[in-house]
Amino acid sequence: MIRVLFVCLGNICRSPMAEAVFNSLVEKNGLAGLIDSDSAGTSDYHIGEPPDSRTMDVVQKYHLNLDHQGRQFTTHDFHKFNYIMAMDQSNLSNIKRLLPSQASDDTIFLMRDFDDKAGAKNVPDPYWSEADGFEEVYQILLRSCQNFIDYLKKNHTDLART
Repeated sequence: MIRVLFVCLGNICRSPMAEAVFNSLVEKNGLAGLIDSDSAGTSDYHIGEPPDSRTMDVVQKYHLNLDHQGRQFTTHDFHKFNYIMAMDQSNLSNIKRLLPSQASDDTIFLMRDFDDKAGAKNVPDPYWSEADGFEEVYQILLRSCQNFIDYLKKNHTDLART
């Protein structure tokens, strides 16, 4: 089982939406049961809270499933997940600051490392925006998650056969 963790700041907007988009694409690509995902935030702002209502609006618009409560990223996540996907440079720095000294960071990525239309490296935080900001994030995540799945298929022989 390949385990992927999506990480943003508060774990109520970008990372839970990434989790929902990714899980949907895992299903569509016939990889259910082979890949699992979760999401977390680098801050403790929204621990135990549901995703932002605007995130849920987008998730429901695209008929995605999301049952999530905000949680904070911990050092245990380095051992539990094969890949860690940061939504922006700030969260990437926060993640790497917690990286155990003996661990490698070669499976920690920026989400937009997999966006073939990226002009910027960060998935913008839509928290202070209107609905269109959440739609923009969805479109970025849709492209990035599919490209990440393609990357996983190329780099894991057990996924290449599907």
